[in-house]
Amino acid sequence: MGSMPDYRAALSNSLLYFEGRRSGKLPANQRVQWRGDSAVDLTGGYYDSGDNVKFGLPMAFTVTMLAWGVVEYARPLAAAGELRNALAAVRWGADYLARAHAAEETLYVQVGDGDSDHSCWQRPEDMDTPRTAYSVDASRPGSDAAAETTAALAAAAVAFRRLDAGYSASLLGHAEQLFRFAKNRRGLYHNSVPGAGEFYPSSGDEDELIWAAVWLFVATGREDYKAFIAGDGNGGEVQSTLSWDKKFLGAQALVAKLILEGKLPDAGNPAAMKRSLEQFFCNVVQHGAKLSPGGMLWVQPWNNMQYVTSAAFVAAAHADHLAGASLRCGGGAALPPPQLLSFARSQVDYILGANPGRMSYMVGYGPRFPAEVHHRGSSVPSIKSSPGKITCKGGFDYFSKSTPKPNVLVGAIVGGPDGNDHYNDSRQNFQQAEPSTVTVAPIVGVLARLLHN
Repeated sequence: MGSMPDYRAALSNSLLYFEGRRSGKLPANQRVQWRGDSAVDLTGGYYDSGDNVKFGLPMAFTVTMLAWGVVEYARPLAAAGELRNALAAVRWGADYLARAHAAEETLYVQVGDGDSDHSCWQRPEDMDTPRTAYSVDASRPGSDAAAETTAALAAAAVAFRRLDAGYSASLLGHAEQLFRFAKNRRGLYHNSVPGAGEFYPSSGDEDELIWAAVWLFVATGREDYKAFIAGDGNGGEVQSTLSWDKKFLGAQALVAKLILEGKLPDAGNPAAMKRSLEQFFCNVVQHGAKLSPGGMLWVQPWNNMQYVTSAAFVAAAHADHLAGASLRCGGGAALPPPQLLSFARSQVDYILGANPGRMSYMVGYGPRFPAEVHHRGSSVPSIKSSPGKITCKGGFDYFSKSTPKPNVLVGAIVGGPDGNDHYNDSRQNFQQAEPSTVTVAPIVGVLARLLHN
């Protein structure tokens, strides 16, 4: 693989991955050709991980992180020739989320049933499992999902502001309505849609509410959103992760940037959020956080890489926000921006092959990468080459084969190795071998940043 990772190739791969996860009628410029049209009711968006369900909470987080990557790194994305593809990835998700906001206080938060979907091993083009659409509304609230969708649409509005003002304004209109819905109708979405709780249970809504308010303030500069951040919103304590369930760290990073830009006061709730962010970096980069022997940030056995990519993104972004100033850790030790960027680079390089296993954990990158990925569509022959229907149970013949996939899901990042850097390349090993959109979304911006040091 050589001594220097090819960040440009990895960046291209990461964006191709989202084309491979598209739901709906595919456009004429679709580059991942082994995929076909699928699930054309409440069309669009992304299938979640290794399955064919559209889960609204992690999908919205995916779109928020893709959009944030564009907002922070549009220039290096353009220099790499990938800005158009990054915006297409944002738009494919944002269009679906806007469509899912069917009325002022109605948001569809899931399409498909997790249990029946997981009992089948089918490519999405053949699905005959129920494609029921589940919504939250005034009587069955879901303020966490509504606020995360607010963040996604507001972030996408910022990403498109200079390129398509009409589209940006449309997304922002949805975001503002959804924020009012989230604030006025509090309640966790999985209590209204119990099936979602089996797969993506939410631990609370205060993180999504502050995250949404911050993105709306970035998008509009309005005083009511500023007041929510300064007073009403819970800014969270010191965090250990940024994930589809816990957004405080992302909100803290944006608030710190707004303080550094003079748009929020370095006092009260914003200052406390900034201090919590700084303590997170001190814990991760200087001490406290657990790293594997090979240097990977280690949080948990199931899809650990989702925490690696999001931490790398926040570290790279904050290094740039600091603009040369250092933050201070315990005992007065300085943590300068190059050290934050070095941490981000170390995590990306680990994913791309600088690890004890000497393999890339991004599918399609490098000479050695996971062959048996826990993913339905790519482990079954393409509908283009095998147009005959592959049934719900018939697909398990392919699941159980210890052979590489017939279709390479380029750009997918698997769950990754354990805390001792061990990886079991088996399709049955879903905790390590399953990729997810929430894992790949944050790395897009980091890869663009690392191309332009």
